[in-house]
Amino acid sequence: MRFRLLTYNIHKAIGVDRRFRPERIIAILKRHNADVVLLQEVDRGVPRSGHIDLASYIATAVLYQFRAVGMNVHLKKGKYGNATLSRFPIGRQRNIDLSIGRRKRRGAQHTRIILPKRGDPTPIDIFNIHLGLSALERRRQVRRLLESPDIAQLDPSAPCVIAGDLNDWRGVLRRQRFTDAGFLCATNRRPGSRWSIKTFPSYAPTGGLDKIFYCGSLRLLHVRRSRLALARVASDHLPVIADFEV
Repeated sequence: MRFRLLTYNIHKAIGVDRRFRPERIIAILKRHNADVVLLQEVDRGVPRSGHIDLASYIATAVLYQFRAVGMNVHLKKGKYGNATLSRFPIGRQRNIDLSIGRRKRRGAQHTRIILPKRGDPTPIDIFNIHLGLSALERRRQVRRLLESPDIAQLDPSAPCVIAGDLNDWRGVLRRQRFTDAGFLCATNRRPGSRWSIKTFPSYAPTGGLDKIFYCGSLRLLHVRRSRLALARVASDHLPVIADFEV
């Protein structure tokens, strides 16, 4: 069975023109038509985004029946974090705390997506992450994630995806953490390259911050960043889209 995954730091639906326009995010998601969407920087009840629940608003508009939300940062009014939207049932969800010391709160949202494959349904464990700004912080966060029971206790053949905004400009996490853990990088610009598909800043990308790693019984069919003109203004990141076969 094939499925499409999209990861996107939506910057609270505030574009590079500093305007809050969730309808632009909705239009982009409709155009790319992914089965599973991983969003970062999703507001709930925050004044800058009209006090709305962005995950619910977007999911309803794009017709995603299932969603899971992990709020990591609590503000004076409202909070924000990661959201996973799915066309398939979510069998499990948990937010893993990746916060380091007094730095900004960070998390990895673990969802188990149940694909309706012929015969027995197929579960895929998906981790929606947004890592810190410091290189040392990111290394510690990835180590904590990979050593968590959510990943450490998975069968090596079980399909698993870790994706999101890694804030990893130099691509060191793949070499220092993910490769040794058995993960392949879907977002390399070419096989064996240390550099990822460029996604930031959206209007003139110079860094590959948004990455997708996978392991187990998954085959990567195709990966690309969005080339929609609207995506260059809707957020400061571009979405990345990957097609897999289980």
